[in-house]
Amino acid sequence: MTIDYLNRRIFMTTLATAAGGAALSLRGSASEISRSRSRLHVACNQYPWTVYYQLAGRNFDASLDTVLQDVARSGINGYEPLATSPTQIDQLGPLLKENGLDMRSLYVNSVLHKADEADRSIGQVLEIAAKAKTAGTTIIVTNPSPIRWGGPENKTDDQLKAQAGSLERLGRQLNAMGMQLAYHNHDIELRNAAREFHHMMVGTDPKYVTLCLDAHWVYRGSGNSSVALFDIIELYGSRVTELHLRQSVNQIWSEAFGDGDIDYRAIAKRLLAIGVRPHLVLEQAVEQGSTRALDPVEAHRRSCEYAREVFAGFAAA
Repeated sequence: MTIDYLNRRIFMTTLATAAGGAALSLRGSASEISRSRSRLHVACNQYPWTVYYQLAGRNFDASLDTVLQDVARSGINGYEPLATSPTQIDQLGPLLKENGLDMRSLYVNSVLHKADEADRSIGQVLEIAAKAKTAGTTIIVTNPSPIRWGGPENKTDDQLKAQAGSLERLGRQLNAMGMQLAYHNHDIELRNAAREFHHMMVGTDPKYVTLCLDAHWVYRGSGNSSVALFDIIELYGSRVTELHLRQSVNQIWSEAFGDGDIDYRAIAKRLLAIGVRPHLVLEQAVEQGSTRALDPVEAHRRSCEYAREVFAGFAAA
């Protein structure tokens, strides 16, 4: 993830959000936390913690040991970093082990629609992936960058064809390493009849390019449409290897994952029906208008428990 991208996401989700809010302390003994983490495996993405730390005026990069302690305290089993270099993986490894956290997946951006940048970008992803594999990572999640973050520009048909070709090439090379590529999107890819999103699916081989379904970005990018979201699941559900979990209430992100605009119970039921049990990764965060009554540990503890309830069938299957 580039610095510009991180700044954009923080800006979009925290604009006009106050840094205050009443904090509730995490309750529960060490044994209770241990029992919680022994159930269905649930991971979390780095992004929400970055937002919480930024809102509190804290340096996320300088506090990584504290962040991972908090992740473990919340009962979560795994951590999905926003990877930018192999060195980052070297730094993460000992801290993850110390806190009993897995790193089954990592998230990395790529530039694949420009021929002169695709080779370099693919090389960077593969270098990070090779290092991450030694730490137990099996899924590489990538979001091919838009022409300009936050801009109105759309990729041309030729650029979409080039991007799909590069995406499959990356997937083939990761497959040869014993790893899986999962395509991720935001709302941008849902513009213009979702032509970018659909071509990344239709224009690639499912064996080499799977889907990281970020249900809420599909929902929001489709004009807050559950119909569109469930159509995506009907079309590409068999390719879902990872599921990013975020919820909203009245189209505004809720601070903890729970009941809301998206029927995740129906998503769980449908995925089970087609025999798909993806890696579950919480990415619940706050944005302008979100309530902020919980500290990040408590918010993630509640999110994790709700996810384990909704997706309990994944563990039983």
